[in-house]
Amino acid sequence: MELCRSLALLTGSLGLVSILIALSTDFWFVAKGPRFSFHSGLWPKEFHTEVPADYIRATQSLSILATLWGLVSVIFLITSCIPSLSIRGYGPLVSSTMAFAAAIFAVVAMVVYTSERWNQPQHPQIQTFFSWSFYLGWVSAVLLLCTGSLSLGAYCSGPRPGYDAL
Repeated sequence: MELCRSLALLTGSLGLVSILIALSTDFWFVAKGPRFSFHSGLWPKEFHTEVPADYIRATQSLSILATLWGLVSVIFLITSCIPSLSIRGYGPLVSSTMAFAAAIFAVVAMVVYTSERWNQPQHPQIQTFFSWSFYLGWVSAVLLLCTGSLSLGAYCSGPRPGYDAL
């Protein structure tokens, strides 16, 4: 149980850090032309002049929700390690539920962004591709899914609270 909980805490922390880095950086999409290079992220710099597309807003919202649920998952994992703060064996279960919810939000955010960017028209002289922030978003989704699985494993292998525990 301790190994699963420790690994869940590690993957949850890494997933949380990676989604925060992906959210805050501007290297989701890169375009290179004959005389220029351009990169963009989820937070356009000309926000006051141009309203972001709906898929950008959806990706922003879903990624923020994934970050919040991932943070709640990590907090419950931390409190499950401290007996006086834990909810009698249910910390890993709550953490698992929150991590799976965070993973679902992250996957949906990444699928929305990927499908919309993939379907945009291409110019023959401009090469476009996804960059490292985009891939870090996908890594965070996988890490949050691993966190949920490991937390569930910690819950299933842990002692069950019963009448005698009261």
